[in-house]
Order: sequence, then C-alpha cells, then structure tokens
Amino acid sequence: MKCEPDAYTIDDLKRDGKTGWEGVRNYQARNFMRDDMQVGDGVLFYASNAEPSGVAGLATISRAGYPDPFALRKGHDYYDPKHTAEKPTWYSVEIAFVERFKEVIPLTTLKQVKGLQEMMVNQKGSRLSVQPVTQKEFEIVCRLGR
Repeated sequence: MKCEPDAYTIDDLKRDGKTGWEGVRNYQARNFMRDDMQVGDGVLFYASNAEPSGVAGLATISRAGYPDPFALRKGHDYYDPKHTAEKPTWYSVEIAFVERFKEVIPLTTLKQVKGLQEMMVNQKGSRLSVQPVTQKEFEIVCRLGR
C-alpha cells in the first residue's frame, strides 16, 4: 500500500496504532481492497514520492473491505454523489501498525533483488496505490527490512 509522506507515514501509523485506508479512487485498487484483503493479511507500507521512495515498514489488515464512509460526506475531498449506502462504489480497509524498518528499502533496491523481478511495484507504469504481492515477495521484503 502506497502513501505519500505529506499525507501519512509509517511513523503516523505507529503513533495511531491503526487507521482507515480511505480515498482510493481507482477501480482496480478498490477491487483489491474490497475483494482480496482479509483480516490478518500482511501489508508492505510503501512511501511514494519520498526520498527515497520505498517500503518503510509493515502493517496488517485489521478490518476487511467496507464502504468508504468519506464518499458519503458532501463537501469532503472523497465525496462521490454516485456512492450510496445501499450501493457503495468505493471501499476502504483498516490497517494496523506492525513494524517500522530501520531504513526504507528503496525502489532501486527492490528492482535489483532476485525474486522481486515480477513484483508489481517494479513494473514500468505501475502506479496503483494498492498492489498485491505474493507471499514469497512479502517474505523477501521482510528479510530486507530486518
């Protein structure tokens, strides 16, 4: 899961303990959150548009996909008049803090590590804020961070 440091950081998550991951407005990313993410799933917390951009730590899914509450709030940045309580368009998940890595694992490193060649974040043009990783990829990144 990607987030820009001016919006939210792994240190913010550590302080808060958990947070809702709202405001995703891409259908493919929404589908990952709505259909695939389950309580207990591991999360790589990725700092994007950072110096350096890369994996800053780990979180876990603490609440599976639920309708994004901000999509119903008129005047909110994430408001969507097509989203209704009866027929939601957008979804959120809740994540909980697990671990902050000593150092960010830069994207340049991720691209060079054997076993991560197919990882979605390493693919040209891959800009989704929510991307799946395989269990093997997750384990490799965890080893790099520890």
